Amino acid sequence: MVKISKEAALEYHESGRPGKIEVKPTKAYRTQTDLSLAYSPGVAYPCLEIQQNPDDAYKYTDKGNLVAVISNGTAVLGLGDIGAVSGKPVMEGKGLLFKIYGGIDVFDIEVDEKDPEKFCEAVEKIAPTFGGINLEDIKAPECFYIEERLKKSLDIPVMHDDQHGTAIISAAGLKNALEVNGKDIKKVRIVVNGAGAAAISCTKLYMAIGAQRENIVMLDSRGVITSDRPNLTEQKKFFATDRRDIHTLEEAVRDADVFVGLSKGNVLTQDMVRSMAADPIVFALANPVPEISYEDAMASRPDVLMSTGRSDYPNQINNVIGFPYIFRGALDVHATAINEEMKLAAVHAIADLAKQPVPDVVNDVYKVNNLTFGRDYFIPKPVDPRLITEVSAAVAKAAMDSGVARKHITDWAAYKNQLRQLLGQETKLTQKLYDTARNHPQRVVFAEAVHPTMLKAAVQAKAEGICHPILMGNDETIEKLAKSLDLNLDGIEIVNLRHPREQERRERYAHILTQKRQRDGYTFQEANDKMFERNYFGMMMVETGDADAFITGLYTKYSNTIKVANEVIGIKPEYKHFATMHIINSAKGTLFVGDTLINQDPQAEELVDIAKLSATAVRFFNETPNIAMISHSNFGSDTSVGSQKVRDAVRILQESCPEMAIEGEMQIGFALDRDLRDEMYPFNRLKGLDANTLIFPNLTSARSSYKMLQMLDADVEIIGPIQMGLNKAIHFTDFGSSVRDVVNITAVAVIDAYVDKLKKLVK
Repeated sequence: MVKISKEAALEYHESGRPGKIEVKPTKAYRTQTDLSLAYSPGVAYPCLEIQQNPDDAYKYTDKGNLVAVISNGTAVLGLGDIGAVSGKPVMEGKGLLFKIYGGIDVFDIEVDEKDPEKFCEAVEKIAPTFGGINLEDIKAPECFYIEERLKKSLDIPVMHDDQHGTAIISAAGLKNALEVNGKDIKKVRIVVNGAGAAAISCTKLYMAIGAQRENIVMLDSRGVITSDRPNLTEQKKFFATDRRDIHTLEEAVRDADVFVGLSKGNVLTQDMVRSMAADPIVFALANPVPEISYEDAMASRPDVLMSTGRSDYPNQINNVIGFPYIFRGALDVHATAINEEMKLAAVHAIADLAKQPVPDVVNDVYKVNNLTFGRDYFIPKPVDPRLITEVSAAVAKAAMDSGVARKHITDWAAYKNQLRQLLGQETKLTQKLYDTARNHPQRVVFAEAVHPTMLKAAVQAKAEGICHPILMGNDETIEKLAKSLDLNLDGIEIVNLRHPREQERRERYAHILTQKRQRDGYTFQEANDKMFERNYFGMMMVETGDADAFITGLYTKYSNTIKVANEVIGIKPEYKHFATMHIINSAKGTLFVGDTLINQDPQAEELVDIAKLSATAVRFFNETPNIAMISHSNFGSDTSVGSQKVRDAVRILQESCPEMAIEGEMQIGFALDRDLRDEMYPFNRLKGLDANTLIFPNLTSARSSYKMLQMLDADVEIIGPIQMGLNKAIHFTDFGSSVRDVVNITAVAVIDAYVDKLKKLVK
């Protein structure tokens, strides 16, 4: 775990804009008309609609995506009763987590009131503002009363996350841990050390999934809670045991199957762990110091199944796995409550997710090759992008089934797509690409199947249903790698181009290539030698119809790949050059950028081809190309060679393609600022149009532009490089491509191959 210093923490919260959250407008506001619609007089109309039907607040305001994180600061983290305003950094942090994991807006509200009645009155008065209320860091036993009262008096979801968040995650973990060690929850003996809000809620939820009350022993600071102890609260009385033979933690854990610690650090010893039953489960959840360290627990005996609240050890029980998605699901059906059915749905969804294959992004974050369900992984990681779809959908469905939903979801696939798009996991464009590819899957050769990224992408592309993968490489090496990555290769073809069984095909391909390139000095022997190279062999598979598309580039240098593509596939007859494009998806819209890979310092003739190819590619994605030719100057303001070639290209294009919306040369600022461009240069042919296609004067500027955006803005999605101009669907990846990048390119390649087939049928 990274050590956090006081200085670093204070600097983090103070630097730049103080705090961690802000409010941003979601509607236009730059003109007088915008402001009149946002406020007076236009705002009166939605007000009157809501007056007639209060539920219309979900339609016309942010109520349906707004949660209040409310605290009185009486039980802040491990700091205790530090007061309302002192707890504000924690509440802001909770707001940050709501936003980044669930896409939910938050107002943090610190109420300076310890009296439960007055606190509830304050919350009830402000509740109409919100779609849900997250109670936070309120001490027991007041927190029980506060939550129960607010759940009864309000018609929106209310949840005290300190109780139920930990309960939901740990219950999912317990369910799976018992599955791993083969024990029955109805028979296991459970010791809960701690009797605060979280401990009470956790234990009740364990009972809801099958734990038996008579098999549970709970301890507080005085020891085992027994039924003969006087002055017990109602919550403690419920879990008091009739046993008289145990009084201490040491006595309680002997022969126990499960220990759950929600107390303080270093109270569970190695000897105590050794005294537990076979395959014991230890959830040491005190923070920042657990009841027993991971190292001590594992050293005490090898069969222990261990969880902590820390991210640097396996099986972290972290509330962020739950609350953003529980509220997300509740908000999306305009639920009136978060009830037991919804909490149990979250438990089962989280538990089930841990049994599914883990996305590459999770393995990458934790620097491992593969996480698989078992002793070291029975709880999903907080960064798992599937949590929002699986948990939110389960909660929303439970709300509908239990009768607390005011809005019903009918298309669950569309709802999950919406959730992915909400967090930028998947844009409408990528979803459209995947849907189209699924409808017309093609045979795609993955040239570098011995590369983990390429192999994972091929298997994922098959799982997504977008292609029929053909893996190129040594059979044994690929199968060994797949086994180490826990990848299923069933139904996937492997082509070992160097194997003797491929000799006939190598020779056939060599004859075809020799005939095609004989006027370029090719001999059969030379061509046959080239068939031992993956790019030559794989592209010949596509050229001859043995495959439909080809993906390469993770290992191979671009210069070599470009040469092979020219020789084997060739450029479309209407062009003299080919190029690539990257698509940039951001909150401000979609941009198409060319050329980003092939032509290092294109002259006017090459820029003309790049622009035409880009226009065709943009139409391929069902967009209308509005092309800006980029330079360091504007419309002749500089006469250097670099500007002149762009100017010449624009002239040629405007003369030969008068219907094309193209203009330049211009600086990037004028290209992307329509109002500024039209005001300064009213003659421009893009007047009134937003430029969506940018052609850069050289490879350096094009690559630098999208790479810089990629590094500076994590919310920007980059798709590419997308090949333009070759006769077949040959597509390239990059050295730094992720699995998702390769799968995206695969979808493009599939559509490219399918469209090419359609064109041939028409001809």
